[in-house]
This record gives sequence, structure tokens and C-alpha cells, in this order.
Amino acid sequence: MFVKDPCGIACIIVTYSAIFYADYVVVKWIILQTMINSLWGAFNLLTFNAIIFLLCMSHIRAVLTDPGTIPLPENRMDFSDIHSNTDLGCDLVNWTICTRCETYRPPRAHHCRICKRCILRMDHHCPWINNCVGERNQKFFLQFLIYVGALAGYSVILVVSSWLGECSTCSDDIIIKQSRIMHSVILMLESTLFGMFVMAIFIDQMQAILGDETAVEQITHQGPYRPYKSMMALMTEVCGNDHPLLWLFPCSSVRGRYEENLLNYEV
Repeated sequence: MFVKDPCGIACIIVTYSAIFYADYVVVKWIILQTMINSLWGAFNLLTFNAIIFLLCMSHIRAVLTDPGTIPLPENRMDFSDIHSNTDLGCDLVNWTICTRCETYRPPRAHHCRICKRCILRMDHHCPWINNCVGERNQKFFLQFLIYVGALAGYSVILVVSSWLGECSTCSDDIIIKQSRIMHSVILMLESTLFGMFVMAIFIDQMQAILGDETAVEQITHQGPYRPYKSMMALMTEVCGNDHPLLWLFPCSSVRGRYEENLLNYEV
């Protein structure tokens, strides 16, 4: 699933430009300048690029994974029986109607004006992934935030450590020194801004998950009553039934309870 939204496409370009610029600065102006003759340099090179790989994979999964789009009906539907019909394969008592999609939608599904579809457990539409954050891709969105934060923090540590102490391998050429300073300052600013930004979003996402209320529900105050659930149960709904250690890897997708209902619901 790829949304043809100019703002979202521009944000994706900005995202990857920032990622690859950070990789360029760290490799060329920090590791190759200050750690070229040490195993510490090789370790940082591998670790930094491993984080970039995981970041890109989680971002691609968040961008291309269907967030939980509700299928459109093949024919025009009669909604007069929404509260009385019990032969549709699922309980429609708490279901609503989307007048724009002209279809039934389960609880906690909302219409996205950018995607122009109803999304299961829609949290919000994020331009940085050019997609909605919904039931099926929220796990990858969280991973993306974690890896951006990790990359930003790692970049700051590498920049600061590279300027502490003497550097026997650094060039004495004034142009190279000025270039290294310039790129280091830009990377510090970029890492600080992106790091603080994704940290704020991550905290907001965790509060929404553990509070069992999406951002749309918080704004509209339409969150249905839900029984108490443990923290692990709430995280499992978002990240899947895999071992918690595997939640950090952009592997399997998550199938939510409302999506399972839709599989038995022929619109």
C-alpha cells in the first residue's frame, strides 16, 4: 500500500536524506578520521550501519504494510438492518457505517481523509511513513521511532567522543578540519532535533497503547468502553504473539482481532 500524497512523499525523501547524511558524516568524518587504526572504529562502523539497516527495514514495512484497510463492498449496500441482522457472520451491534466508504466498519475503525479509506484501529495518518498508523503496522511504526532515536543518540555520542582527547590520525589540513567541524555541527543539530521529535512521538504512542485509546479516540472522545487488560496483553495486541525480544525486529505482521472478524465478513 502506497499513498500518493505529495506531503508524505516529501517527508520520506527528507527522512532518507537525513539517514544517509548521518551515515556519510559518521563514516567519512568521524570513523575514518579518528578511528581508522582501531578495532573500535570497525565496531562502530558495523553497529551504526546495522541500526540504519533495521531503521530502513522497519520504515519500509510501516510505509508499505496495509494498516488495516476495511474492504469496500462490491455492490451498493442496504444499511437498514445494521442493528437487527445477525446473519452476517459477526456481531454488528457495535459496528458503525462510513458514509464516505459506504460500508460497515467495526469498533475503533475510522475514516482517513488522506487514504480515503476506513482503517482498523486507526491512530493517526503519519506523513513520515506516508501511511496511516493502524492495527497492522503500528508495530513497525514503533520500531521506526526506536531506531531513529537510537541512531540519533549514537550519532551524538560518536561526535562528542571524536572531539574529546587528542587525535593522532586526524589530518592537519585546515580545509579538512573545517569540513569535519561543519559536518559534526550539522549532524549534532540534526540528531538532537530528530531525537527529541521521535522521543515525544514514542512517548505519546506508548501512552495511547497502554491506555488502550488511539489518538483519534482521544480527540473525538468516542473510545468505547473496554475491560481492563494487562500491559503485556496491550503490547501483544500491537506487537503480536512473538517473544518480546523479537518485537524489535521488522519481521512478521500483526493480525488484530477486528481483522479476523473481517475475514469472515463478506461485504
